[in-house]
Amino acid sequence: MSSTDLTVTADDSGPRAAGRGPDRAPSALRALLALAWPLVVSNSFTTIQITIDRLFLSWYDVDAATAAVGAAMVFWLPFVLLWATAGYVATFAAQYTGARRPGRVGPAVWQGIYFSLFAGLAFLAFIPFTGTIFAGVGHSAAIQRLEGEYFRCLCWFALPALVTAALSAFFSGRGDAVTVIYINAAGTIVNAVLDYFLIFGYFGFPEMGIAGAGWATVAGAWASAGLALALMLRRPYRTENATLSGWRFDGQLYWRVMRYGIPSGVQWALDMAAFNAFVILIGRFGDADLGATGLVITINSFAFLPMLGVGQAVTILVGKHLGEDRPDLAERMTWTGLLVAGAYMGLISVLYVAAPTLFIGPFQGDNDPAKWQPIADRVAVLLWFVAVYSLFDAANIVLSFGLRGAGDTVFVSMLSLVLPWPVMVIPTWLAVVYGWGAYWAWAFASAYICLQAICFLIRFRGGKWRTMRVIEPAVVEG
Repeated sequence: MSSTDLTVTADDSGPRAAGRGPDRAPSALRALLALAWPLVVSNSFTTIQITIDRLFLSWYDVDAATAAVGAAMVFWLPFVLLWATAGYVATFAAQYTGARRPGRVGPAVWQGIYFSLFAGLAFLAFIPFTGTIFAGVGHSAAIQRLEGEYFRCLCWFALPALVTAALSAFFSGRGDAVTVIYINAAGTIVNAVLDYFLIFGYFGFPEMGIAGAGWATVAGAWASAGLALALMLRRPYRTENATLSGWRFDGQLYWRVMRYGIPSGVQWALDMAAFNAFVILIGRFGDADLGATGLVITINSFAFLPMLGVGQAVTILVGKHLGEDRPDLAERMTWTGLLVAGAYMGLISVLYVAAPTLFIGPFQGDNDPAKWQPIADRVAVLLWFVAVYSLFDAANIVLSFGLRGAGDTVFVSMLSLVLPWPVMVIPTWLAVVYGWGAYWAWAFASAYICLQAICFLIRFRGGKWRTMRVIEPAVVEG
């Protein structure tokens, strides 16, 4: 789908279509779904990739599977700030497209690429401190060793993954989210094949266990980055969006991207820091509680990561319509996104409660029943907590992404600074100190997610975002 297609569909839902009666509401839904479904599919590839890693490692060794989740959580704490910043150029692409200034899209994306290169190389500085990092986490010695192996591989994953985020933002920001599917599918296929070879040592490859899963992930990221760059440099994009001629570093545009992108990334990093602290504290209850929490996080990615597609579509459509100076359409798309995400999460919540074995069973493999059964029993209970807060989580995704699409990134990051620690992390620490148990900790996490959704709703209803823009005003020559 081209950006032109997106423009026609979205504008059909505005005042000019007021006389069309019943067609008005469905057109807003069609515009959202036309952009959201490729992003949902694209994010599903990420979910599939994570799940394949965890599934193969569960078959290989349950400790390796537990360690992979812990290492990934620590990795994502600094990485998510960088990833969200690189990907925020999608908002610039959307607003420039809506303002009919396509020649500014390529230069904006290149600033995201330069940021990705700088940040990806800097990430390698974590490698010498791996042992110290995971010693501070406090998990068992066996888990720490495996976490370190996986984390060192992920440090090499950062650079290609950040470049892929910036390049994918070029396509999604213009409304061409289908291309993002191809980009992510390429990486997922490479990762899955190499997972099978390198974890177990099949077809003459060395048996590398958790390190094999890590290097397979690195290879998949490079496959995605290479394909994305080749696609962006095709002739139509070079002509319309200056994807080649706009390669130069532009200090003014770069810092504008940083001004809005970094607060967006900070919000992700603060949320991740709080949840990392939560998971670390859960580990103090024992390996079974830690393993169950990691497995629930993996299972919930089936719901959470595809739902990001709806949120990303809302961000792009809000940015595009604000670029057109149509905040009324931006607001309509946000409410439509909330209905779609809420309906989806409602269905998943019912399945969590009614059929938990559907999600738990595939991860059992050949694990020792004595080690596996305590984890499985805990997961069945924890899915009830996830089912309760899932609808609020849908509101968190859609409303926060809508605010990002307008450029209201400072509020989003500030909320993530002041809310999770007093509501979730500190009460969880008290649960550890006083021996209340892991279920109380999950109750505090659920309360945080629900309260966060209420705060985003109040901010969105306030309407300040309607006057915000991330792009500079167009220069009118007279």
